[in-house]
Amino acid sequence: MRALPIAVVAAAAALTLTACDSGGSNSTEGGKKASTASSAAASSTACKIDQIGIQVGPANAAPTAGDTGNVPVTLTNKGAECTLQGFPAVKVQDGGTGTDVPEEKSATPPKLTLAASGTASFTITYVRGTAGDGKSLAATTLKIGLPGAATTQSFKWSYGPLAGKTGPNDPNASVSSFQPAGD
Repeated sequence: MRALPIAVVAAAAALTLTACDSGGSNSTEGGKKASTASSAAASSTACKIDQIGIQVGPANAAPTAGDTGNVPVTLTNKGAECTLQGFPAVKVQDGGTGTDVPEEKSATPPKLTLAASGTASFTITYVRGTAGDGKSLAATTLKIGLPGAATTQSFKWSYGPLAGKTGPNDPNASVSSFQPAGD
């Protein structure tokens, strides 16, 4: 059997879903609507954090210093249709000291349209640090924001110290772009 490029398979799947749709531009997955850029996306507005439910974890936590862990974050739209484009703003803090988690360098963020009750996700990948060393941040709080907005929501960081590349303000971590939930 001949392998087809992923882009061809994805385009065929998108066309098939569009053909099966009853007039809307969103596909339905698990009873919740979510779609990528479409004509509906052009008319929707940016998602606002006060209308988004955020669930952090469950994580694949790094058990010991030097190990890599992943923290999935799921967003659920509690308002009208809205758009997510870019990367979430993610910061880890230990009291008053904190640092931004950088975006994945290889990621190209898609533009996602979230219908009411639609979901999207992103992942925080990190390396666990050593408690008390000068390069690690003894993180206790995770702050999450949406692109272009100053408002954040805070969550408990319970995954151990965050390793730094050169120090606590240079985290050995990254955040992925928004993806349709389930991808």
